[in-house]
Amino acid sequence: MGDFIWLMFIAMAFWPMMRQRVLIALRQRKIAQIQSVRGSRVITLVHRQETMSLLGFPLMRYIDMDDSEEVIRAIHMTAPDQPLDLILHTPGGLVLAALQIARAINNHPAKVTVFVPHMAMSGGTLVALAADQIVLCPHSVLGPIDPQIKNFPAASLLKVVEQKPIGEIDDETLILADIGRKATEQVRRACVELLADDMPKEKAEEIAGILTSGRWTHDYPITPTEAGHLGLSVNTEMPEDVLELMALYPQPVRNSPTVEYLPTRPRPPVRPGA
Repeated sequence: MGDFIWLMFIAMAFWPMMRQRVLIALRQRKIAQIQSVRGSRVITLVHRQETMSLLGFPLMRYIDMDDSEEVIRAIHMTAPDQPLDLILHTPGGLVLAALQIARAINNHPAKVTVFVPHMAMSGGTLVALAADQIVLCPHSVLGPIDPQIKNFPAASLLKVVEQKPIGEIDDETLILADIGRKATEQVRRACVELLADDMPKEKAEEIAGILTSGRWTHDYPITPTEAGHLGLSVNTEMPEDVLELMALYPQPVRNSPTVEYLPTRPRPPVRPGA
């Protein structure tokens, strides 16, 4: 019995590692399949809430410098005449990292398509703006790209400075507002730079102003319809292979799932006499 318990403990310790290796192999196979069908280089930038092995603590992921290095390396390995497909799912992240990825995508000579199966918020939207085509699901969302300074919206910090007498504002708020003004202008200019290749500069300026001005809260969901009204090149023709690939990314382990369904399409009810 003691040997059996030890074997069970060892199996439980190694199971997360084995499961992760299987998932990686399945993802690589699906990526190869998509590349073969579309004749493109497929890169994924997917940030889900993952669970650390053994301990089970949830780990939130964001766009960081490691992501920018890996994506840029993959783009450099892609032939100039080969289309690029980026599968994007992220809540955002560092502006510097997102902007590096966006500029690398924007400079790729062949067609670049960004697929957003669920969401690409904040820095993810900045990356998506660099593509020639953004493909969304009917319920996928993009988001505003207004800078956040110490968890405060830059636009709100600027409004505080505008509305209150300067003698009633502490030094830290004034410093943050100054940083916010610079950050907003920097992101706005970067947005215009990314959009100006595919539309008149006046339209690029308009879209950049809307996305960076703080018109909405930072988590405001921009739907495919609204993105089209803004003037972005979007459609909702999401390939089924992309959705199947997304299903191969891990989710946090829960004792009781919050969403359950049968993974098959229900059959229509049989009517009497049919």
